[in-house]
Amino acid sequence: MARLLLIEDDLTIRTPLIRALRERGHAVAAASTAMAGLRDALEDRPDLVVLDLGLPDLDGRELLRMLRAVSSVPVIVATARDDETEIVRVLDAGADDYVVKPFTAAQLDARVRAVLRRGPAGADGQDPALVVGGLRVDPRARQVTLDGVAVELTPREFDLLHHLAGRPGQVVTKRELLTEVWQIPYGGADKTVDVHLSWLRRKLGENAQQPRYLHTVRGVGVRLEAPAVRS
Repeated sequence: MARLLLIEDDLTIRTPLIRALRERGHAVAAASTAMAGLRDALEDRPDLVVLDLGLPDLDGRELLRMLRAVSSVPVIVATARDDETEIVRVLDAGADDYVVKPFTAAQLDARVRAVLRRGPAGADGQDPALVVGGLRVDPRARQVTLDGVAVELTPREFDLLHHLAGRPGQVVTKRELLTEVWQIPYGGADKTVDVHLSWLRRKLGENAQQPRYLHTVRGVGVRLEAPAVRS
């Protein structure tokens, strides 16, 4: 049973959605304002948050930024806004998925289950940390260290690095990164990947001209590999 927090101000949507999700086996709590939702997310620590953007006291995207500053709880944005630019902004702000109203409870339930399957804990309960050279990526704690020193990353930067660290030495295309990390199965947002790679390189103490871990393969994608050991 997943513990869900639904942040939705429209009673005609909130009530039937709570009922339908509970019928599908979830424990569902709800909040009708952004600040109440933030308080409940921090105090109750749900497994996943379903967030509407059109809240009465604060735009949902601003709430998402506030939540991401203090928590890595998975967030599915559920809203009537269907503009592609808005979707990209919300995903870049840290949302794990985005569903456009109107949608059925079955559709939302499927997305909830898909996002939770991508959770950080390994199925065997063992340490799932990935190590590439001096870089250690721990998805359970969502922590990264480089040569033993902690590296502070945003949730999206962490997800990007974790995806690459799981494929050391392989060239990963921007299309794959958009699909698997940003959950955007369409084109037009390659710049999003470029910007996040630039931020990630800076935090790893390198740049595109002098790469150590992140190597751009022009026209294809990016490859993460350990620096060569100098004799």
